[in-house]
Amino acid sequence: MRRALLVIDVQNEYVTGALPIEYPPLATSLDNIGRALGAAADAGIPVVVVAQTAPESSPIFAAGGDGAVLHPAVAGRGDLLVSKTLPSAFAGTGLDAWLAARDVDTVSLVGYMTQNCVESTARDAAHRGYAVEVLSDAAGTLTFRNEAGAVDARTLHETVCIVLQSRFAAVVTTARWLDAVADGTALRGSTIYASTRS
Repeated sequence: MRRALLVIDVQNEYVTGALPIEYPPLATSLDNIGRALGAAADAGIPVVVVAQTAPESSPIFAAGGDGAVLHPAVAGRGDLLVSKTLPSAFAGTGLDAWLAARDVDTVSLVGYMTQNCVESTARDAAHRGYAVEVLSDAAGTLTFRNEAGAVDARTLHETVCIVLQSRFAAVVTTARWLDAVADGTALRGSTIYASTRS
């Protein structure tokens, strides 16, 4: 097993910008992202920092704007910086080839937002044959409301984590992930069948 840590969209837009993370609390997820980065460095796990970009006219992640800037917790860290325009870190980037060149077979995901870029990257990675790990308390989202309805941040986050665990990823706390890294053990998700038995 060869892990890589993918740090997804830890940018100012989610901290001081238009999309402030609500759940888990931002301070909690940022602290856990920092813990994961430290453990990855200690264990020799390659780190990929991913950043969303959008046209200058966009209300979020506008190129050249403060919202698109990496948060100080992750700025200047990592072995590779990936710039993306779509939710999945694999879409339209060289990430897959970079990971393959390093014999990575397991990707561990932290960052924002749970149901958008984290989930899209997790599903895409699973479809490409990677084992996927999502650190649930090192990710986060905010409340959504649109023509289809409304969902609060906690319900959205927890629901997506349950869905990912049922088929696409091992969803664990940062503490559990740190133990697995220290032990060199693989983490496993569930199945759709098992997830519908209770």
